[in-house]
Amino acid sequence: MDDQLLALLRRIDTSTVCNAIEVVEGKRGFDRFTRGTVLCSAPGADALVGRARTARIAALVLPEEPAEVIRERRMAYYRHMAAGPRPAIAVIEDLDGAEAVGAFWGEINTTIHKGFGLAGTLTNGVMRDLGDLPEGYPVIAGSIGPSHGFVHVREIGTPVTVFGLTVADGDLVHADRHGAVVIPEDHIPALSDAIEKLLRTERIILDAARAPGFDFDAFAAAWARFEAERTWLASWNRAWRAPAI
Repeated sequence: MDDQLLALLRRIDTSTVCNAIEVVEGKRGFDRFTRGTVLCSAPGADALVGRARTARIAALVLPEEPAEVIRERRMAYYRHMAAGPRPAIAVIEDLDGAEAVGAFWGEINTTIHKGFGLAGTLTNGVMRDLGDLPEGYPVIAGSIGPSHGFVHVREIGTPVTVFGLTVADGDLVHADRHGAVVIPEDHIPALSDAIEKLLRTERIILDAARAPGFDFDAFAAAWARFEAERTWLASWNRAWRAPAI
């Protein structure tokens, strides 16, 4: 992923990325996105874009493993988060699910992760210290709570599931206040063009609807242009995916 595509992805929302992936695929039905409502610590921030650094945690029950094992695994977790390609996002599954109580994502832990060069966190777990989280490090979480509980790391670098979305370590993730998607690797070369073409076709309807005197006739004319452009997009997609001769 080049710098130009990265900058573009940071500017647009996750809903647009979902639509653009369908433009690349030439059909509806892309389903590698989160389900349900997420909470974002910085809803006005740029989107999170980066390679997933995954782990699983739990906090509801006191762990039964020896304290030294828990400490060693936590340090291995931080070593994993500090390594790997950048940009990167911490994608953390809280195994306590709907019962999650351990706010792993407070002022100290987010500051550590930001210092490691991560762009933010996606988790189904708990966040806290909302007034004290570092600027430029959004957390997209499942809930807000006051306590860290018995929070401890259970697994590092394994596939995780957050909000119904399964993410493998190293997957390219786009996330914001709407949720998150995993961008398929083979779609990356065509994604920039797909986004630009998608935004152009959307402007056909949006510009018409915002213009003075907009009525049904203006809508019908704009919609006809929109559908014609969509047909062109489908042709572009087929050409892009066709094997070279």
